[in-house]
Amino acid sequence: MQQTKDFKGRLLTSLVEIAEEKIISKGDFILKEGQVEKHLYFIEAGAVRIFLLTEFEEQTIRFGYKGSFINSLTSFINETPSEFYIEALRKSTIKIISKSALVNMAHENIENLKEYSSLLEQSITQQIEREIDLLTVSPLERLKRVVKRSPDLFQEIPLKYIASYLRMTPETLSRIRNY
Repeated sequence: MQQTKDFKGRLLTSLVEIAEEKIISKGDFILKEGQVEKHLYFIEAGAVRIFLLTEFEEQTIRFGYKGSFINSLTSFINETPSEFYIEALRKSTIKIISKSALVNMAHENIENLKEYSSLLEQSITQQIEREIDLLTVSPLERLKRVVKRSPDLFQEIPLKYIASYLRMTPETLSRIRNY
């Protein structure tokens, strides 16, 4: 799951209120490759990234910052080992919501179930947008799409991670950033 800053449903508000709060130091991992994702995380403060470790590099896949819900979605849904790491980019305050609590509250009534479905739909839509970004040939077009979706990105996330997310070098990003 990804940025859901505009999602303000009663279900998620209730979950955030009862969730366990944890402070994560810069560089600490919330999840590591091979672990099964059993939680949804709400970022109250700070910033995190999801990345994949390949033979040659770390590839940033997604970011979460204040107001975001994030996790390793495929692992969360399928209850399989995650291919991703989730790392704090700076000291972060997160709310940890268990999958069982989320599912139980979602099934309490039809409104909660609608909100849960909406959250999943937003996550899927964002994943498709990410795929389109990766298929967009021009680095400038990739940058424009990301800035349109996440105007605060450069205030929240260090440049080197944004460059990795956009699949370009930090030098290329610096050069095209003032398009």
